[in-house]
Amino acid sequence: MSQADPWLQSFTGMRVLILGDVMIDRYVQGKVTRVSPEAPVPVVEYRSSSNRLGGAANVALNVREMGAEPVLVAVVGDDAEAEELEKLVEVAGLSSHSFLVRESGRKTTIKTRIIAGNQHLLRVDSEDTHPVSEQSVRQLMERLEAEVKRERIDVIVLQDYDKGVLSPEMIREVISLARKYEIPVTVDPKFRHFMMYGGCTLFKPNLKELSEGLAREVAPTKPQLEQAVRELAGMMPHRYSLITVSDKGIYWFDHQSQQGGIVPPEMRDIVDVCGAGDTVIAVASLVLAMGKPLSLVAAVANLAGGLVCERVGVVPVDAKALLEEVNRTVLSID
Repeated sequence: MSQADPWLQSFTGMRVLILGDVMIDRYVQGKVTRVSPEAPVPVVEYRSSSNRLGGAANVALNVREMGAEPVLVAVVGDDAEAEELEKLVEVAGLSSHSFLVRESGRKTTIKTRIIAGNQHLLRVDSEDTHPVSEQSVRQLMERLEAEVKRERIDVIVLQDYDKGVLSPEMIREVISLARKYEIPVTVDPKFRHFMMYGGCTLFKPNLKELSEGLAREVAPTKPQLEQAVRELAGMMPHRYSLITVSDKGIYWFDHQSQQGGIVPPEMRDIVDVCGAGDTVIAVASLVLAMGKPLSLVAAVANLAGGLVCERVGVVPVDAKALLEEVNRTVLSID
């Protein structure tokens, strides 16, 4: 793929609006030296801790790393954790392009992972998952419409972690706004509102989410995946399906051309899958917004997701490494 350089570099200047659930991914690093005498669990000797941006904020980081301009719109609590998240946003260089609504009485989501070496031992979540207030919805929609009117948005990403930002009302309004301004909408869904995204452009669940959404087991084979996405599109119309299938790669299907296939994974040393979905939707959205065919969207997103799995913790994709991968790899699409 010798012509990759020009179009990968042309992400510069693109604007991506990201709406969804933001969070802090906290990592507590330590060393296991013994088993607790109180219970059959490891004792972790504390070494260090760090906070990183997660959820929709990690999507924004990936967009920025690819050279595009992310516009992050989300809701946080009115607490000390919100202050920490806002500091992380500022340090990451996202503050001038973000709008975080503070909601009184709401917790800012924190996922705390206990890690010894490269082994993930435990995760502790602190969060609220009820829908955000009507006032927050109004503030978010006002900002979204203002951003769309102020300057061209190339694609809108809806990143749903079931933490309350993307209510059915919010989803309908955003898709309607996008249709009015002819902006593609890409979706990384969760179970609660799985069937609420009718009219979106690209729908990207993983295999587990697809099975849960259809209330039946879907095997990771091309015939079963094709049957499943056709069934899904019959219930919730959308143009493109992109299904991440873990170690089987990514399945893509264009409901307009009725063409699809599986992009197999590269052989990699998988260390940590946390945040890979954020990377896949970010990169897929950018490539799609450039008007590239879905087969290429899936192939490049597959490479990007694999790259971040080689690193510990939630981290954005390395754009230079991705470019090298795209140039090096013969992309096999069945």
